[in-house]
Amino acid sequence: MDDNSAGFAAALGQAMARVGRGGIVGEMRRLSGGANMESWLFACGAAHYVLRRAPSAQWLAGRALDMAGEAQLIRHARAGGVPAPEVVLDLVPEDGLGIGFVMVCLPGSADPETVLASPAALADEIATAMARIHALDPAGADHLPRLDAATGVARLSAQFADAGGDRPIIALGLAWLRAHLPPPVPPRVVHGDLRIGNVMVDQGRLTGVLDWELAHLGDGHEDLAFGCMTVWRFGRLDKPGLGLTDVATLARAYEAAGGEPFDPARFRFWLIYRTVWWALGCLEMGKAWRSGADRSLERVVVARRTAEQELDLLLLLEGEAPLAERQRPLPPPPAAIPERNGEPDAGEILTAVSEWLAGVVKPHLAGRERWELAVAQNALGIVRRELAARPATGDAVLAHAILAGEAGLATPGLLADLRRRALATVGADMPKYPALAAARALWEHA
Repeated sequence: MDDNSAGFAAALGQAMARVGRGGIVGEMRRLSGGANMESWLFACGAAHYVLRRAPSAQWLAGRALDMAGEAQLIRHARAGGVPAPEVVLDLVPEDGLGIGFVMVCLPGSADPETVLASPAALADEIATAMARIHALDPAGADHLPRLDAATGVARLSAQFADAGGDRPIIALGLAWLRAHLPPPVPPRVVHGDLRIGNVMVDQGRLTGVLDWELAHLGDGHEDLAFGCMTVWRFGRLDKPGLGLTDVATLARAYEAAGGEPFDPARFRFWLIYRTVWWALGCLEMGKAWRSGADRSLERVVVARRTAEQELDLLLLLEGEAPLAERQRPLPPPPAAIPERNGEPDAGEILTAVSEWLAGVVKPHLAGRERWELAVAQNALGIVRRELAARPATGDAVLAHAILAGEAGLATPGLLADLRRRALATVGADMPKYPALAAARALWEHA
């Protein structure tokens, strides 16, 4: 059944009627973003709702938490005082709508630009919500998967090997994690994806925490660290606490709301852990596309965001290198490509196609389709820049040496070489990534 068909809307209306919320379904549109789940906004009767749905049963088969478990947790969190959506419908096979559930639409916006324009006090509200999540009774969430630091690092190591085991910067991160495992802690409910982009905010106030699909029982410091990753601060490099404040202020607000005492070493472990995790997660998206599990263009483009996380890993780890290595000049950049004559090359043709899409097609699109066009233009840009100057990213011999302890940040010239490699790769894949300009300022003028 086509998701935009009258039959789909009618089936959704019948499912809503099953829980006493029937009416004519209209205004249905797929929401932008969301690297995993589908989210559909629709009106039914006098209210607005969001259908949250797995893209396929095949994709869901690899998840530790199924859709029913996610809905169960959201209800548990809401009952425990966490600002979370109200789940009103669990889909069943007879609905013919796939696997998922329906929630009442919360007021406000999750758009990062809008949220980051909020007062800094929003960080206190998010910290309070985080503390309430971590205070939830684990017995009411015993269906959640469990994750401790040692198990997590072992999984990342296996995932790295499965992805080819040939990325030296990721290997540096894994080696650091293995050497800095924190002591075990009593398990708490962890959201797993609590960051700007996954919170709803209305007029500067938090209205709800979204996207619970990565929830598990583990260390609450993982949530504190995840939202502070550079990638989830969307350019707010001067605000390391969620892009809204500093980490110390965020930690004080978390503790004041009943959260556990803040441990800087544990926070740093999880910050590096989730940066490695997301680097490998991006690579995994490319694997999903190749396997046919998800052939969306978005998967291919997100897979090329691995380089962003490698850059962030170097920025996180380089402070532990010897001073001489931190001050070592970078090797020269790749030679500039001379101006071309004659017929346009492949890169120039890609530029022409992208300009045509922007000038002719884009003005006629809106909503999800306009966003997908932006993804397509980004993909064309990645290919054009790779043809021009993207360096090779794989070096299995070096990665193995790092993991074996035979090379590292003290190895003469290694940090400088990896810095240059990261600058070139991110410059080709994601040249607008905010941390790239910051890294260039630090490294090219050292």
